[in-house]
Amino acid sequence: MTGSGERLVDGYALVVFDLDGVIYLIDRPIPGAVEAVARLHGEGRAVAYATNNASRRAADVADLLTGMGVQARTEEVLTSAAAAAQLLGERLPAGVPVLVVGAEALRSEVRAVGLTPVSRAEDSPVAVIQGYGPQVGWADLAEAAVAVRQGAAWIATNTDRTLPSGRGPLPGNGALVAALATALGREPDEVVGKPAPELFATAARRAGEGRTLVVGDRLDTDIEGANRAGLDSLLVLTGVSDVPELLAAPSHRRPTYVAWNLAGLFDPAEVVRVPATTGDVGGWHVVTGADGWELAGAGRPLDALAALCAVGWWHRPVGSPRSASPEAAKALEALGLAA
Repeated sequence: MTGSGERLVDGYALVVFDLDGVIYLIDRPIPGAVEAVARLHGEGRAVAYATNNASRRAADVADLLTGMGVQARTEEVLTSAAAAAQLLGERLPAGVPVLVVGAEALRSEVRAVGLTPVSRAEDSPVAVIQGYGPQVGWADLAEAAVAVRQGAAWIATNTDRTLPSGRGPLPGNGALVAALATALGREPDEVVGKPAPELFATAARRAGEGRTLVVGDRLDTDIEGANRAGLDSLLVLTGVSDVPELLAAPSHRRPTYVAWNLAGLFDPAEVVRVPATTGDVGGWHVVTGADGWELAGAGRPLDALAALCAVGWWHRPVGSPRSASPEAAKALEALGLAA
């Protein structure tokens, strides 16, 4: 539960969704996502979408969502590609060359802010902008390496290590940024997308005086980004981050709430605030000792998760939690913590 028995969504004027792992997985909506967004719109609630994916423009993302049955308008979509291009457009004179490593959508965003996208270091780019593109290869990274060594600024749209897929996590833009960083012996001059706070801060400004809730599936981008923007967050367990990662999360990557999926926005029984104030919550009891930690009792698995977060985050017990009852064993299995 959220602590009040009221619907989580009722406390917020704007809900900002991540996309991959929250609304859809590759090219299919996650079960319940279409209905959740439609319900928010039906109640007249403001919605926005913030994505680190730099391979599509905002209009293309809106069209993709609409094609899946998810209500979305171009102005509701915030992308790291557009934000990174906008940043360069504000800093550089019109028309200067910018080397683009990424998809055609990123080139279009660079062109839209009045800069000239190029693909070779010999074109004397004043900046390199790097975003995810499925066709990015060694030759693209080589041109970028040469350009940066020649003095070009290096801007990354995001540093997501992986992106979700039906076959599990696959290399994301962060993996490609890391390859270039290894070759150059340095990090990018600036990273624009999550966990940098600007995408969420831009969305939150649209809420005016109302509160904003960020909904994401990744602790290292969505949740950290929300924390850096000073916003509440809901982690849904439909994408990349799982319960073991949550229990090991450092303070800057801890969400306000956790739910199995987007049903947690509307049903108090499908969401929990983390951490609990103690290791005793909802019929569960967590104890620690020199040999590890143990879950006892019975109740909702989400309440067990809140209790485990309370103990795990503050005491850092050794190993995975053990079960002290058949009910605890079932809860740990549901949370992906079974031995």
